[in-house]
Amino acid sequence: MFLRASTRNKDGKTHRYWRLVENVRVGRRVIQRTVAQLGELDAEGRLRARALARHLIGSPEQGRLFDDGHSDVAVPVRLKGIRIERSRQFGDVYLALALFRGTGLEELCESLVPQGKEQVGWSKMIAVLVAARLCEPSSELHIAEDWYRRTALSDLLQLPAEQVNKDRLYRALDELLPHKQAIEAHLSRRCGELFSLDNEVLLYDVTSTYFEGEAKGNALAARGYSRDHRPDCKQVCIALVVSFDGFPLGYEVFPGNMNDSRTVKTIVTTMEERHGVIGRVWIADRGMSSRANLEWLRSSGRRYIIGAAKSELKKHAQLLGESRGWRTLREGVEVRLTRCAETGDTVVLARSAERREKERAMHEKFSRRIEIGLARLAERIERARRPLDPAMIQRQIGRLLQKNQRAAARYEVSLVDAKSAAGFHLNVQVSEAFDEWAKISEGTYALKTNVTDWNDEKLWRAYIQLAQAEAAFRVQKSELSIRPIWHQRADRVEAHILVCFLAFVLWKTLELWQRRAELGNSPRTVLEEIRRIQCHDVCLPTATHGEIRLRCVTQPDDLQSLLFERLGITLPKRLRIDAELPVALSA
Repeated sequence: MFLRASTRNKDGKTHRYWRLVENVRVGRRVIQRTVAQLGELDAEGRLRARALARHLIGSPEQGRLFDDGHSDVAVPVRLKGIRIERSRQFGDVYLALALFRGTGLEELCESLVPQGKEQVGWSKMIAVLVAARLCEPSSELHIAEDWYRRTALSDLLQLPAEQVNKDRLYRALDELLPHKQAIEAHLSRRCGELFSLDNEVLLYDVTSTYFEGEAKGNALAARGYSRDHRPDCKQVCIALVVSFDGFPLGYEVFPGNMNDSRTVKTIVTTMEERHGVIGRVWIADRGMSSRANLEWLRSSGRRYIIGAAKSELKKHAQLLGESRGWRTLREGVEVRLTRCAETGDTVVLARSAERREKERAMHEKFSRRIEIGLARLAERIERARRPLDPAMIQRQIGRLLQKNQRAAARYEVSLVDAKSAAGFHLNVQVSEAFDEWAKISEGTYALKTNVTDWNDEKLWRAYIQLAQAEAAFRVQKSELSIRPIWHQRADRVEAHILVCFLAFVLWKTLELWQRRAELGNSPRTVLEEIRRIQCHDVCLPTATHGEIRLRCVTQPDDLQSLLFERLGITLPKRLRIDAELPVALSA
């Protein structure tokens, strides 16, 4: 790895930005991959990150875990007999456990699930589940039989690998689930303290995640609209609420065949019970914009910004065709305000050049597919040597249009009687009205709101923050492997989703920490870089004191040290070896 600098002139000043890069071979080429954006490496940024690090993880080098209790002693060592044993992954699990403790989850779990007669405290097992989901998402069996034994968590938690088995991990899921509401309330308070998050605006979206197996014992498992393109599998729907900065505040699980609009009342009332009512502005996409939902929100005095159905645009067709009256917010984005005559809501009409190009390309792609399919069908009809069944041909046309719905309305397809072997021929007409409407509506969308004290720009910028909720789902699916769900019991499924939610809380905490340190917003990059830090047992045979075993942490190289400095992390040099750890017992 090495540093690269780039300069940028801004406001009459020259700024020098640094980034940490490494050479990566891709096929026959060597490319440079950015490990972290280091910003200007200014003193203020370093101080800000170091203060947050102390607030999150304290001073690890002063803890009992990293102090072996011995003063320095000079001992002659036999160099030929020095060996390295018991290598373990240290950096990523050390950071994961620091985040778990820094967000107050360890202390909270100890109070919510106190240790009884168990040999292992449930808070430790919960920490193992969440750290594994963040560092290397896998099943409970894989955690117990492989992952945990490769990490230094046994030292950091003072928990021998023999005491971590799948049965204890499953039971930890059972112990964790009943405290979901208390955990969400705690995280909202704690992360507000750490990052001064603004909870005035709440972003709300729904996704789905599917099962492997039939999930017969789970009443929530059902087939419905699959965002994962797996209609063959049963699924559950997850409604997630995040803050304006994308920090998760809570979620609810619904049956897999639940329509998005039917989740609104449950989510709004549940979140308000936990986070308060005053000043809230709810932001959701058009899947939640049913007439009943909007009427309920208005009548109860709640404020909202919700995407309107595509059909709403036709009510404002005249305004869409006008070139005047639009205000440019940024390059390629224009908005204008109007009023909904029926409800009195403010309607924000927005059009995006980038979105227009995307929708136009989609229309062209699906139109091309339909035309190719219809041309093949027409050729087959013309070559027929015997009468064909019109009903069969109509079904084939229906399937073709169904697969290409985005452009299906553009074509009027009919079978016309003809003196041919088939008995009819295919008649295809292109709708001019479709093309005219597409020309003025492509790239345009509408928002409905009853917020009266915000201008058009603030309303639009608040709505596009829904990308934060969509990003949260992408992280949970791609980085934290919330899908597929292998559990079959309903309570275990909900506990699995809760563990993924907690892992995402740690992910987002690390991301906000990186922003404070001006290190970009890619937690996975930081975790992968820190994972290379390991701990080893260094065995030193001596002439006077037998064999000395030191549990040492590999120290980062110069460039890694720069990364840790930006985060404000001080790694310990040695771990304490506790000879009094309890022996393994069955779960």
